[in-house]
Amino acid sequence: MQRLDNQRLIKKAKEIATSVLAKNVDQVDKEAIWPQEGIQTLQKEGFGGLVIPQAYGGQGQGLLTLAKVCEALGEECASTAICYGMHCVGSSVISVNATEEQQDKFITPICNGQHITSLSLSESGSGAHFYLPQSTLEQIDEDQYLLNGTKAFVTNGGQADSYVVSVVAAESESQVDQFSCVVVPSDTDGISWGEKWDGLGMRGNSSRIMELKNVMIPRNNLLGKEGDQIWYIFNVVTPYFLIAMAGTFLGVASSALEVAKKHLTRRYHTHTGSSLAQANVLQHRLGTLWAMLERTRQLTYHAATSFDHGEPDAMVALMAAKVEVADCVVNLVNEVMTLTGGISYRNGSKLDRSLRDARAAHLMSPTTEILRVWIGRAVLGLALLAD
Repeated sequence: MQRLDNQRLIKKAKEIATSVLAKNVDQVDKEAIWPQEGIQTLQKEGFGGLVIPQAYGGQGQGLLTLAKVCEALGEECASTAICYGMHCVGSSVISVNATEEQQDKFITPICNGQHITSLSLSESGSGAHFYLPQSTLEQIDEDQYLLNGTKAFVTNGGQADSYVVSVVAAESESQVDQFSCVVVPSDTDGISWGEKWDGLGMRGNSSRIMELKNVMIPRNNLLGKEGDQIWYIFNVVTPYFLIAMAGTFLGVASSALEVAKKHLTRRYHTHTGSSLAQANVLQHRLGTLWAMLERTRQLTYHAATSFDHGEPDAMVALMAAKVEVADCVVNLVNEVMTLTGGISYRNGSKLDRSLRDARAAHLMSPTTEILRVWIGRAVLGLALLAD
């Protein structure tokens, strides 16, 4: 696959967003369908291996490019952006300690645009504590593992070609060092899926329940070593996931601000002939929203750059970025809806979708509440998982 520099990748992502995602977004939202054309176009244009190292055939990009690509996609379709973002998180997990066999089996097809992956971490029993799986991993012999359990809210559920699944050793009493990550191909016997996702927002992300019943996988599908899951969570999963979400919801917020700008410049009072853009109070409110978005965007870019450069406080900045983006997108969309009046309160308006999509920003784990606690602990020099 042709390698592109980050500027060309971001430009290409914007082109795909306006030419493909924009035409499908209403159908994706109304019918709650997985955004197949958008994802396939991204694969075709070389985005499958965005965060996979060049040595493995990927684009070799870091978190800053991932943030900006997801932002570009999120401006047109948040569902596509998060589906793609989750693919990037999954592919980063697979590639970070990949064996030669895993390179051939998963990474090369991903980079060639022939394979979509995703994460399967959350469970109803552990809720927002996604790093504490109850699904079990049992070693049958030196070559095989047996998996059993139920995963919840699996993005790209039933659509991806493989899933990065978190598990705990079957004989364990839930010690942290017994959690592991494995890759499970979608066509493995014993996998079944729950009902189609029918959510309030993010309606195209195919977030479904995944049942794992006596699923056999080769030992070679283990990522890293047994007990490595916590390392993966805080060194790969969390940073990539936080930035994919932050970028996505920055895009939603940017789109909403653009709605406000267009509304104020195009609406006129017939009795005075003046546009809404000429009203001082509305200028003030729009300027406040612009500043809110821009400072949040710069925090996100700073956090991503810090991680890419290996700076020691990068994780704190990444956690703060997701928290601040969540606050920003919810508040900004709410304010834009007020600013634009009744015309945006109609069912089916762009802000209708943005309002529903934005609310997920606080809910997607790590939730805003968990991240605020972790940020405080990190600032105090305490362990994040102190409890």
